[in-house]
Amino acid sequence: MISVIILGAGNVATHLYKAFKKAENISVKQWYNRNIKSLNGYKNKVDVTDDFSKLKDADIYIIAVSDDAVSNVSSKIPFENKLVVHTSGSVNVHDLDKKHKRGVLYPLQTFSKSTNLNFLDIPICIETIDKKDYHTLKSLATSISNTVKKVNSNQRQVLHLAAVYVNNFTNQLYRIGHEITESEGAEFDLLKPLIQETARKVQELSPYMAQTGPAKRNDKKTIKKHLKLLKSEHHLNIYNLLTESIQKTHGR
Repeated sequence: MISVIILGAGNVATHLYKAFKKAENISVKQWYNRNIKSLNGYKNKVDVTDDFSKLKDADIYIIAVSDDAVSNVSSKIPFENKLVVHTSGSVNVHDLDKKHKRGVLYPLQTFSKSTNLNFLDIPICIETIDKKDYHTLKSLATSISNTVKKVNSNQRQVLHLAAVYVNNFTNQLYRIGHEITESEGAEFDLLKPLIQETARKVQELSPYMAQTGPAKRNDKKTIKKHLKLLKSEHHLNIYNLLTESIQKTHGR
């Protein structure tokens, strides 16, 4: 049985808690957050605290807070030589306090508290400074995920950067599409099968091979029509930028 303490109460922390509670060989001994009210819904299920001095002894301490707070939180854990890991995609493992055994447990997914996820389908990237700690962290990760990869800090940072493109930026494009359809009273829901097929296709083809559309085939007439339809300069600039990017990629 691996005992863990979670520090933080955001989206990642909440989903990790739920995944750990389902795992047979993991015990969540305690849950810390600086605002104890955020944990009120769980105080009858797990020991909660907002006091670092009351942290219990555990095998692994998991810091799931904002990137800027990782270093500070790690310094306040009142133990030494304990395995302390963070869940960030962009924070270096060396940003954790040196008094700890340091590592990273990075679930590569987008998290919202209100959305249910099957954690077994989420890839987890792990890293430890000491090889001796790797097997402990891997054992923890494989208890909640079917895909666990050893990834160093540089690799993790570029994965996080790429994730911003394929998730955050893509979601913003969905939002722009929603604004465009709303402007003429069209139904955005009619685009959802297209969104699903685009995501499905990239499971089988490379993004390069999966690309279609007027920019790839250099359909200047259609591109010109689209530009005339765009009423927002912001949307127009994004359309031009992405069109040029696609054309450059495909030699148009």
